[in-house]
Amino acid sequence: MALLILCAALAGCAYPTQFKPGTPQQEVLSKLGPATTVKKLEGGAERWLYTTQPMGREAYQLRFGADGQLQTTTQVLTAENFGAIPLGQFSEQQLMQDFGPPMEITRVWSFKGQVWTYRFWDNGIKRFAHVHIDPQGVVQKLMFMDEPLPEPRQRD
Repeated sequence: MALLILCAALAGCAYPTQFKPGTPQQEVLSKLGPATTVKKLEGGAERWLYTTQPMGREAYQLRFGADGQLQTTTQVLTAENFGAIPLGQFSEQQLMQDFGPPMEITRVWSFKGQVWTYRFWDNGIKRFAHVHIDPQGVVQKLMFMDEPLPEPRQRD
């Protein structure tokens, strides 16, 4: 996050939270580039997702009305949003649309399928959300874990 703020301050980089409601889609696109995912919504509205994964801890959904104007910007990588995933009903495609690509995709011996790991902040604490996706592409399990602290450097 600090790197993104520094980039914005020094180089004029854009960041999803800088845009106010009413900003035209074309302005957002020209400053941020193409979104990670775009979801078409009812009535001609769209939801664009920009993510800082794999190293960052934020993903922003920008919702545009049918008129092409920004309506809302929402940071979606939260414990509440992950916890609202309906287990056994939420697909890998929905996960990608709503949260974007994960930090990493792994496998574990105790689960047949993939584990998508997202980094996020939870009240100032660095955490992981491990989303277990079965071979049919359906979310079956969710686990949270604090991100391990780095080991102290040893002096020789």
